[in-house]
Amino acid sequence: MNAKLYIRAMFSAGSLLHALLCTSLIFTLFIFNSAAAQTPSFVFTAIPDQDETRLVQRFGRFAEYLSEQLEVEVRYVPVRSYAAAVTAFQNDQVQLAWFGGLSGVRARLLVPGSEAIAQGFEDQSFVTYFIAHSSTGLSPSETFPAEIANRSFTFGSMGSTSGRLMPEYFIREHFGQSPDDVFSRVGFSDNHSRTIALVQSGAYEVGAVNFQVWQTELAAGIIDRSQVDIIWETPTYPDYHWTMRGDLDARWGDGFSDRLKDSLLGLDDEELLNLFPRSSFIPTDNSQYQEILDVGREVGLLD
Repeated sequence: MNAKLYIRAMFSAGSLLHALLCTSLIFTLFIFNSAAAQTPSFVFTAIPDQDETRLVQRFGRFAEYLSEQLEVEVRYVPVRSYAAAVTAFQNDQVQLAWFGGLSGVRARLLVPGSEAIAQGFEDQSFVTYFIAHSSTGLSPSETFPAEIANRSFTFGSMGSTSGRLMPEYFIREHFGQSPDDVFSRVGFSDNHSRTIALVQSGAYEVGAVNFQVWQTELAAGIIDRSQVDIIWETPTYPDYHWTMRGDLDARWGDGFSDRLKDSLLGLDDEELLNLFPRSSFIPTDNSQYQEILDVGREVGLLD
C-alpha cells in the first residue's frame, strides 16, 4: 500500500472511531438524563412561623440530611404564608410539609390519603404564651388573665395553631365573645417573631406567641423582659408535625415512605435538632390531631 492510501485508510478509521465514541457518549448522556427525568426531586416546605433567615438555615440543612438518607435529590421550597404551604401541598408542588396542628389538619382534609408521620417530642404538649407590654402593668398569672379585655391584642398568622387557633379558643371560652368584641383592636402579625417585636415595641399591648419561638429569641438576646414578658401559659395541645402525601411509594418506589419515616424518627444530629428546636422526633398519626380538628370547627376556622 502506498503512503497516500495508507494515510487515507488511517484517517477513515480514525473518523469512524471518533464517530463511534461520540455516538456512545450521546447514548450514555441520553440514558443518564432519561433516568434523571424518571427520578424527580423530592420537595418539601414548612409554614413560615418565624424569621425567614432562620427557616432557610434550618430547612436547607435538613434537605441535605434527607438527600443523604433517601438517596434522591431533596429540595426545600419556602412559602410566604401558612395558606401557601397548604396550597403547595394540595397542588403536589411539595410532597412533605412541616405543618402546625391546624395547617396539617387542613392539608390532610384537602389531600385524602396523606398522613401525619412524625412530631417533635415537645409538640405533643405544646403551649402558647400570652405576653404583655410593661406599660399594661399586667403580671404573670396561673389563671386566665381577664384584665387583657379592652386592650389591643395581636395574634400571629391567621392560620397558626399556637398564634391564633388555640389562643382564640381560650379567649372565647373565658369571655364568651369573639376577640373583636373583647379587645379594643385586633391584629395579625404573620409570624411569632413579629408578634414579640410588636408587643415589645408597644405597638400592641398584648399578644399570643409560640413558646418555642419565645424561648429561642430569649436565648438569642432579642427579647427585653423589662419591656415585654409572659403573663399566662395556656393548657397543652398537640401542634407541629411532618405530613406526607400518600402516593410516595408509587412515585419513588416501594418502601420510600418507610425510609422517609425512619429518616425523621432516626434523626440524632443534635446540632440539626437544635435548629428546630426539638430534642427528637417521635411517631404520630392523623388521630392525634382530632382535638385540633374539633377546636377548628368550633372556632369557625374549619368547615
